[in-house]
This record gives sequence, C-alpha cells and structure tokens, in this order.
Amino acid sequence: MVSKARIVVVEDEPAIRRGVSDALRITGYDVAEAADGHSGLIAATQPHVDLILLDISFPPDVANGGGVPWDGFLIMSWLRRLEEAKNIPIIVITGGEPEKYKERALAAGAVSFFHKPIEHEELLAVIHQTLGDRITAAPISA
Repeated sequence: MVSKARIVVVEDEPAIRRGVSDALRITGYDVAEAADGHSGLIAATQPHVDLILLDISFPPDVANGGGVPWDGFLIMSWLRRLEEAKNIPIIVITGGEPEKYKERALAAGAVSFFHKPIEHEELLAVIHQTLGDRITAAPISA
C-alpha cells in the first residue's frame, strides 16, 4: 500500500502558506503548516515528514519565534544536523532576489528553488519528481 506523503510548509505570509497548502491538499498530500522558523523546526521533526517547503526570509517579528532569529538558511542548517530530519528533501520558496539566494540555498542542501509568485503546477511536478515512487499523493476522490 502506498502511503500519503506528508509535506511541511514553512512560510510566514498567510496567503502564500494557505495557497500552497491548499494546492497540496487538493492533490492529495498531507500538509502541516508553520508560520515561523521555530514552529517549522518542530513540524519538520515530527514522524513521517517526507518533504519540506521552506521560505528563506522572515520579517523580524516572525523570525524571532522561540527567541531565535530564524531564517531559512539557519533552519536548513539545523535540520541537516538532526537525525530525524537530515535526509528530508527541502524545496526553497522565496520572494527574495533569486540571484542572491538560489546558489546559496542549493549549496545548503535544497533540492530545488522557487521564486514567488509560485507556479503551483510546476511546484507539484518538482514535488512528485523529488518524492518519486517512494511515496505519492493519495488518489483524489471523485
């Protein structure tokens, strides 16, 4: 039996977080949402997480969740050190300057990089390719 893939969306902008999460749910993925780095780390280290969609930039009032000035690069660094999360694929999503962040994100271990606004069809294709046959979205009921 193929299990439903679980994806964690770490994004501070509510409209983007909801839009991406809704597109994933409609496709059949199980989605957990986090609005800041601290809650993102907690969500990403829960059992059965298969992929993480991670924003890079968080405003100062959001970035200090848990008292730590998180950004996506710090989150990736922590995740790569944690046994339960070190092998989870990360796809970076950011509204920041692509030329400033893309190379650094890929060097930090991201498997792919998307600049906002995100094309949901392209993102879903990359997610499916990243997860491969290992785990797929549950079939959508008619």
